[in-house]
Order: sequence, then structure tokens, then C-alpha cells
Amino acid sequence: MPLPLELNSGDTAWILTSAALVLLMTPGLALFYGGMVRAKSVLNMMMMSFGALALVSVLWVLYGYSMAFGDDVGSGLLGNPGEFIGLKGLMADDPNATYPTMAFVAFQAVFAIITVALISGAIADRARFGTWMIFVAIWVTIVYFPIAHWVFDFTLTDDNDVVTHTGGWIANNLAAIDFAGGTAVHINAGAAGLALAIVLGKRIGFRRDPMRPHNLTLVMLGAGLLWFGWFGFNAGSALSAGNTASVVWVNTMVATGAASLGWLLTERIRDGHATSLGAASGVVAGLVAITPSCSSVSPIGAIILGALAGVFCALAVGLKYKLGYDDSLDVVGVHLVGGLWGTLAVGLLATADAPAGVDGLFYGGGVDQLWRQAVGAFAVLITSFVLTYLIGLLLHKTIGFRVSSDDELSGVDGSEHAETAYDLGTLGAGLGGLVSGTSVGRHAADSDKNNGAHSDEEVTA
Repeated sequence: MPLPLELNSGDTAWILTSAALVLLMTPGLALFYGGMVRAKSVLNMMMMSFGALALVSVLWVLYGYSMAFGDDVGSGLLGNPGEFIGLKGLMADDPNATYPTMAFVAFQAVFAIITVALISGAIADRARFGTWMIFVAIWVTIVYFPIAHWVFDFTLTDDNDVVTHTGGWIANNLAAIDFAGGTAVHINAGAAGLALAIVLGKRIGFRRDPMRPHNLTLVMLGAGLLWFGWFGFNAGSALSAGNTASVVWVNTMVATGAASLGWLLTERIRDGHATSLGAASGVVAGLVAITPSCSSVSPIGAIILGALAGVFCALAVGLKYKLGYDDSLDVVGVHLVGGLWGTLAVGLLATADAPAGVDGLFYGGGVDQLWRQAVGAFAVLITSFVLTYLIGLLLHKTIGFRVSSDDELSGVDGSEHAETAYDLGTLGAGLGGLVSGTSVGRHAADSDKNNGAHSDEEVTA
């Protein structure tokens, strides 16, 4: 009889630390997205991320983990929803693991959270917050939890090769490589974002009015937090503090840097300027692309993969103007395209010298791994798009998903949350009080009296 395994405190600490890093990515995404919208939509954009964080946390504990990592109940498509309902039976030590099951529960929870939050960027400026929250609950239940089972749940055997747990079809039957979520997170979110953008329609003034980011400082800060947290996202997926995590960490760093350079070079050649928004967007594109492939490529392969991701995604964000869909913050161009490239690149650039131990086409492995990657990627893309479109259309036609035209023009922060991100009227009054009796104070007071507070639209302009 095999002896029980001992818990490894180093691995446990790494998993829990990585979970905290990934959790930080959702507030980072809120800053990134919040800076990219107009001033009248900042709080609504951030609330969509924070709302997802709150709701998915609860649903994951109630039944989400069980649907994703319960024993398979149907040809690799779904985990048993009742097996771990409420996380029953998971608080005790597992004698067959080197880390607590609850550490894994925590790590996978934050993946579910940020996947939903990513979708929100596609429908910025025009979505009802209440409907968004209902969508989140339905979408994670019908789309994310099952797809997480497909991709992340591996079949387990004991020392006698007897199956003790049956996992999902992409991870086991198809044997596609997706180390940290290129399919389950990024292709999934990108396809869902495209579907919702089509359901809700274009923003008022799309392609006519300037819709520039209102605060690029927030964008850069958010991108930096995403890059920081992504080391937990990718290297944490090794589930141990060892060689695999180390290789993945380096590949994540270098692919991201190369992607930012690739995006900036594309901008410089195409537009004549290298922008801060391009630098931040390139960072995210590189992080997305290296996510599925970080365990299977060499550092040189990661540089190539990242540089091309920066170029491909910089070009792809313009597709919405050619194809006529309004993906507000380029979820499709960055996450769908970047996720597809990174997933397919495993079949091209993978080397057996990397921890995953497979060779892609360019390393003599033929097309065997490439076709597996393609089937997994497009299966997730099609499933997510179709189901999201149906969910979004049902909500749109029943309770309404889009705000009224008047509310959209005045700003969803006011109509949905009765708040504004920048209360410049009180700022002026405060300055007047601080320097009362001076010409500056009198000017501030007169300005407020005669003109009133500046509107968000004026700030944006």
C-alpha cells in the first residue's frame, strides 16, 4: 500500500501567492478598462469587473468548482455539479496531494472571475449593470464552468493505473496543450465579447464621434498590474515552486516585452507614432498569447511568439471598422486573436526541451500537435460564441441589456450608479474655500456660480 504524500509548504505557499496575484489582476483590469473609456463611463466599467469578482466568488463555492472539477458525468463535457457542492468534503487534508485541495480551489476561482470580467470591455458605455450581473451568473454556469472542465480537469490514476477521477475531453482525449488558459480564458472571453457586441449593437456615434481613452495614466497602471499578476496566472499554473514555474516565468516576461515592442513598431510604421496606449495594449496581447504556450516553448520561441502577437493584435483591432461590430475596448482584437495565435503557436513553436515535452511543426514534430491545438481552440470559440449570443439575445429581448439612448448620451455612470468619477464642481468649490478672499478664490466661486460644474463630456473633449 503506497504511503500518503506529505504536504509541501513551498508549493502550497506558491499556489496561494499566485492566487492572490491573479485576484489582483481583476482590479488591474478595472483600471485598464476604466482608463480606456470616456469619463462618463469610468465607474460603470470598473463596476462590471468588481461585480463579476463578487458574484463569481460566491457561485464558484456553491457549485462552480464542482461543475469544473467534479468527476466527469458526460463524455468529458461536464463535472458532477453535486459532488463538491458548497465545497463539501474539501476542507480536510488530501493524502494523495502535496498541496491542500482548497489552495487549488482558490487558484481556479480567480481564473473564473477574470474571464468574465474580460468580456465587459466589449460592451463598454452602453450596458445595464443589473442585466450584466444576471448575464454573469448565467454565463459562468452554462459556458465557463463546463469549458473549464474541458480544458483544466485532468484524469487521475492511482499507482496501479486505475482511474480515480475522469476529467475533460480537451485536456485528456484531445491532448491539446493549454497551460494556463488560452482557450478557457482568452478565446472564451473574446468569442463571448464578440457575441455580446453584436447583440447590443454599436454605440451612438461609433465611427463618427471621437471615443478616445479619457485617462491613459489609469491604462498604463492597469497594464502594469496585469503584467505583475500574470506571473501568478502562468507560473502559478505549474502548481509547484520548481523548474516548470521558473521556465514559465521567464517565457511570460520575455514574450510580453517582445509583444509590446511589436505593437509599438507596428504603430510607428503605420501611424508615425508609438503611443502609450499601444505599449499597454501590446503588453496585454503578449500576456494573452504566451498563456497557453508558456510551458512548451523556449525563451527564443517566446520572443518570436510575443513579437508576432504584438503585430497581429495591433492589426486585428481595426477589424471592427471593416466588419462593422463595435467591440468597445478591443476584446476581440487582443484576447480572441491573441488567444488563437498563442494556442496554435504551440503546434508550431513547441520544443521537447521545454517542460511540456512536445515538438511542434518547426521542431520536427509534424502537424500532430497543431491539429489538436486547432480543434481545441475552435471548439471553445464556436461553443462560447453561440451560447453567449443566445444568452445575450434572451436577456436583451426580455429585461433589456442596453441602456436608453438618453442614458447612453448622458453617461451610464449617472444613470446606472448615480455617481460620477470626477466631481469637478466640488473641486472648484474646495479651491475657492482654501484661498478665500484671493483673486483665485473669487474666480473659482464666480466660475461655479456662472457656469456650473463641468460635465463629463466637456472633460472628455
